[in-house]
Amino acid sequence: MRKLHARDKTMALILTVFVCAAAAAAQSSPAGKALTVDRIWSQPSLSGTALRGVAWAPDGKRLSFFHTTGSGHDAVTEIRVMDAATGQSSVLVSAEKLSSVLPRDSSQPTQATGLGRRPPASYQWSPQGDALLFEGPNSLVWYDLKSQAGRTLLSGSDGLADPKFSPDGRWVSFVRDHNVWLVSVAGGEPRQFTRGGTEEIREGELDWVYPEELDARTAYWWAPDSSAIAYLEMNERGVTLYPIQDPTSYTGATHTMRYPKAGDANPAVRLFVADLQGGAPRAISLAGDFATNRMDKNAPAADDPTQTDFYVARVDWLPDSRHLAVQHLNRGQNDLELMIADAATGQAGVVLEEKDPYWVNVADDLHFLSDGKRFLWSSERSGYRHLYLYDVQGKQLARLTQGDWEVVRLDGVDEAAGAVYFTATEKTPIERHLYRVRLDGSGFTRITKADGTHGINLSPGARFFVDNCSDAAAPPRQDLYRADGTRVAVLNENKVAELAEYHLSPVEFFSLTARDGVKLNALMIKPPDFSAGKKYPVIVYTYGGPHAQVVLNAWGGATFLWHQLMAQKGYIIFALDNRGSTGRGHGFESVIYRHMSDHEISDQRDGVAYLRSLPYVDGSRIGVWGWSYGGYMTLNLMFRAGDDFKAGFSGAPVTDLRQYDTIYTERYMSRPQDNPEGYKDSSPINHVDGLKGKLLIAHGTGDDNVHVANTISLINKFIDAGKYVEVTLYPGRGHPISDPPARKVLFRRVTQFFLDNL
Repeated sequence: MRKLHARDKTMALILTVFVCAAAAAAQSSPAGKALTVDRIWSQPSLSGTALRGVAWAPDGKRLSFFHTTGSGHDAVTEIRVMDAATGQSSVLVSAEKLSSVLPRDSSQPTQATGLGRRPPASYQWSPQGDALLFEGPNSLVWYDLKSQAGRTLLSGSDGLADPKFSPDGRWVSFVRDHNVWLVSVAGGEPRQFTRGGTEEIREGELDWVYPEELDARTAYWWAPDSSAIAYLEMNERGVTLYPIQDPTSYTGATHTMRYPKAGDANPAVRLFVADLQGGAPRAISLAGDFATNRMDKNAPAADDPTQTDFYVARVDWLPDSRHLAVQHLNRGQNDLELMIADAATGQAGVVLEEKDPYWVNVADDLHFLSDGKRFLWSSERSGYRHLYLYDVQGKQLARLTQGDWEVVRLDGVDEAAGAVYFTATEKTPIERHLYRVRLDGSGFTRITKADGTHGINLSPGARFFVDNCSDAAAPPRQDLYRADGTRVAVLNENKVAELAEYHLSPVEFFSLTARDGVKLNALMIKPPDFSAGKKYPVIVYTYGGPHAQVVLNAWGGATFLWHQLMAQKGYIIFALDNRGSTGRGHGFESVIYRHMSDHEISDQRDGVAYLRSLPYVDGSRIGVWGWSYGGYMTLNLMFRAGDDFKAGFSGAPVTDLRQYDTIYTERYMSRPQDNPEGYKDSSPINHVDGLKGKLLIAHGTGDDNVHVANTISLINKFIDAGKYVEVTLYPGRGHPISDPPARKVLFRRVTQFFLDNL
């Protein structure tokens, strides 16, 4: 592969470069304090504090949140409520009341109310807005806001998950022992609603892979009139039982999980509806147009491919409580059917179909209007995700958005005003903003004005929103706004005064042009005492995979601060969003299809060529690091672009794509049996002979996402190749190795690794 140098005019620098003004303004003198690994991963966080427990009351006029004063064992937490129209707040539930109504949890250390009990992990408003439901790991407490009295609905040692109010507010449902249960808010014993749940067959409970790769958040759904519950049955008998060993256990203890690896069996999934008044559950018959996907009413064999070669990606009730909308996705993930099912008969029909030559990305943008006759839908059929209005027969009524930019998500609808609110990349792909458009596609308006990335929490009725906003120079803050963009109140300014004590360098955003003319977004952080007359080593930060960006005008947390630490030590930090990453449309992303890493490596090498064209870069001292997919990318770059990188750090990498799960891997690569050469070429484990530089790998032995077997298998390949690399394992840690003690040890080593080898 030809390298590009300064004289090569096809490697063009960019159109624009801008520096985060806030960072430049906040920059301290060159004599500012030096960041340390220990400080970055210690408390209080240099990212400040986020407002916790933000929840809208059902009327959309009140906003509640946790409010804590003091710190450590002296911390006292209460719940406050704010009038969204005025911004005035008052105590909703006092710290004393929280302490008196919450059951003790002996498995957790005492803290946070100041009265010997932990605050609830989370809570939710009742649908009528007259009560709160407090959720603990083993308990549910119903709290009446008028009488300020609590009632324990559930307690004990058995765990629970996914609690929900029924829409009429009379029941609370939850998942326990692989079944859905109900308990009355008036009290009494809970009753088991589903009956067939076991460790192998989950009733109303998600498996591991659906939430991990389809972003599924629940496996059961209340009818709007509270008359019935729809739920998934997930039969995992045919799914590989994967052991994860505890290496610190004297007896070699292991726990097992059902983990479907690429090409292997998925859970067999069925959809049922059961009435609250009793009676046998009714199976929903899903009979789409693509092959091997018919869902029969008889229990399937766990290894029956007609029952495992599709996904029930999303389920929603229509407003009439008589019909369900089911998003039915084939195993190849290139054919998504929106089906409307009769909850009484179980019969279903396709009203809309999305087909793609590569894959269909599942979204959460289906929204039925209150008349039940129209719905909003998002599609990437134009090459970019945009919003459309349909009737329930599948006829397109309007296209709401268009252009070479993406709708990121549908935030909500104000039906009275005929307005739709959504987050999109229209301003720039490196930011996220809130927009409004009318149901006929007119009146397109950007609402958020400040540069940066905005996370929106829209009120019911869409009259107000909470804006969680950050940029590359400032940690996230939360503010309350009216829907027209007028600020009502500052909820959490989150100014971290200590940041001003460090010599933080500004983040420069720009774009460069790859060898084939495609523009690629990039960023750079220079040393605080940068001099254009000197030569600097560079550390490239990469992720590179689908549904993620590293070049984003948003606060980067501890990773950003570690990059600042390395800049203080004399390194330039560089990051580039190669093709395959998100924010630039489906065409930009889908080039990786069936050959992951090829385009990514090419684009990253073009980034290196650009760096080498700069007079202040030492082109012989370029390193790379990344985590998860970024760890996978780091290995591919070290093995397949070894002349470009002198040192690399790979965290929790997939080394053999056959070792990763079905949904993610097959979406981009097809099954291994259908694409054996693609899997071979795209897996770093088959390219270890190309390693020339120094390599450090870290992995948690308890990683249930990317199993540590990936790294162990790679070590064996290095032995066969006669190569030595440094590998550090973290006992019992999961995929992110996120606990502060381990993180400190890890990044002390990573810091020294680059100091020694770059």
